[in-house]
Formats: sequence, structure tokens, C-alpha cells
Amino acid sequence: MIGYVTLGTKNLQEHAKFYDAIAKEMGVGRMMDFDTFIAWGTMDGPAGVALSQPFDGKEASVGNGTMVAFQASDPDQVKRIYDIAIAQGGTDEGAPGPRGEGFYAGYFRDLDGNKLNAFCMVQAD
Repeated sequence: MIGYVTLGTKNLQEHAKFYDAIAKEMGVGRMMDFDTFIAWGTMDGPAGVALSQPFDGKEASVGNGTMVAFQASDPDQVKRIYDIAIAQGGTDEGAPGPRGEGFYAGYFRDLDGNKLNAFCMVQAD
């Protein structure tokens, strides 16, 4: 149902490196790259993510209660994405681990403070 998610950024070119690293781990790259907007994913593929300088010219801000989740293939990829995010300057919001029955996730924030996670569904023991 969702085509893509766009997050505001204060520094598009520098902060795009954060998403370049995560996208690489997930096997995708930039599908659109403009002066004020960059999107990662595949054309006609699953939902992607984009960074944009706000169209109204005002400073980007984070949404309280807003989060974007990257679907990983398994718990090992969740950890790799989380580790990449932290290595790229992201901040910890909850280390990878089980979060209820059948749900495994790691939470972090990007360089602008947007809350993200990597997750996968796992078989309950």
C-alpha cells in the first residue's frame, strides 16, 4: 500500500551517506537523485525511503511518534543494519532483540533525529 516514505533533512548530501550504507546492505541503491531530494529503493519494487529538504524552505523537524521501519531478511541482517546505522553516526534507540512474540527489531535515529528501525518476523519457539 505505501509507495515510499520521505523524511526531512537539514543536510541532504552529508546525511544521504547514512542511507547509502543501509541501502547497500539491503541490496538497493539510489533510484532518484536530485539537488533537494534523494530516494533509495527499486523502481516498481517495495516501498522505498527518501530524504528531502523541506519544500517550504523551513528547517526539517522530526515527527513525535513517527518511525520508519526497514524490513530485514532475518535477525542477522537486523543487527547488520543497526550496526551500520550506529557506525554512520546514528544513535541507539534500542539494540536488536526480540520485541514480543515473533517480532525482532533494532531501533535507531538518523543524523537528523528521525526514528528508524530494522525488523523481521521470526518463528516463535
